[in-house]
Amino acid sequence: MEWVVSDELLGTFVPILVYWVYSGFYMLLGSGSLDNYRLHSRKDEDVKNLVSKGTVVKGVVLQQAIQALVAIFLFTVTRNDDTATDTKASVVVLLRQFVTAMLILDTWQYFMHRYMHHNKFLYRHIHSQHHRLVVPYAFGALYNHPLEGLLLDTIGGALSFLLSGMSPRASIFFFSFATIKTVDDHCGLWLPGNPFHVLFRNNTAYHDVHHQLYGSKYNFSQPFFSIWDRLFGTYMPCSLEKREGGGFEARPLKEYKAD
Repeated sequence: MEWVVSDELLGTFVPILVYWVYSGFYMLLGSGSLDNYRLHSRKDEDVKNLVSKGTVVKGVVLQQAIQALVAIFLFTVTRNDDTATDTKASVVVLLRQFVTAMLILDTWQYFMHRYMHHNKFLYRHIHSQHHRLVVPYAFGALYNHPLEGLLLDTIGGALSFLLSGMSPRASIFFFSFATIKTVDDHCGLWLPGNPFHVLFRNNTAYHDVHHQLYGSKYNFSQPFFSIWDRLFGTYMPCSLEKREGGGFEARPLKEYKAD
């Protein structure tokens, strides 16, 4: 008897697998001789971060469990047994769905993320958990308060799936790509030839600025574009400069240094 795994099941669990495989790849790179490509020194990672790696793993697993439950529920209530549209969707249609989903996810996360920084109660009790990682690293990308994970990532993902009209099969690729991009933004390495650094201004250095005290009210956009930061005046451009002792440092441009 042939055992077939449904698109809904793959759409639920493949992005989780991608998260750990891709972040594990970065952790292996970071443990090697790549200090000349780090945005922070190993010492800074050990001293400045306010939470242990074990606690981060537990927090990410909890968020992913919640995401999986919501995804199963969402796929169940929107299930369409007619899969013909999955195989016949043109490249143009899929591209339109992906771009739409990216814009929806970016819009939702920008305004929710920004509000969590400006509302003192929400920041102190919820969003500050993510900023315990002053020096971000790959598998800490989804380390959030469970409520924040639900509001920003899970609901934002659900809206992008529903409003873009993509199928469960297409969602496997979209959410895997979004996961890879999010992990890359937190990897803490500026590697030559990284396509995300070439194609996206919203990248590892861009998001690293946000994790620093001087940039906490800037660069809210995630995970794809910097559109809303530019439109609403929360964009902090930065330059990469060689750090004494090896590696790079993302520094704000001169006009922002006094902020």
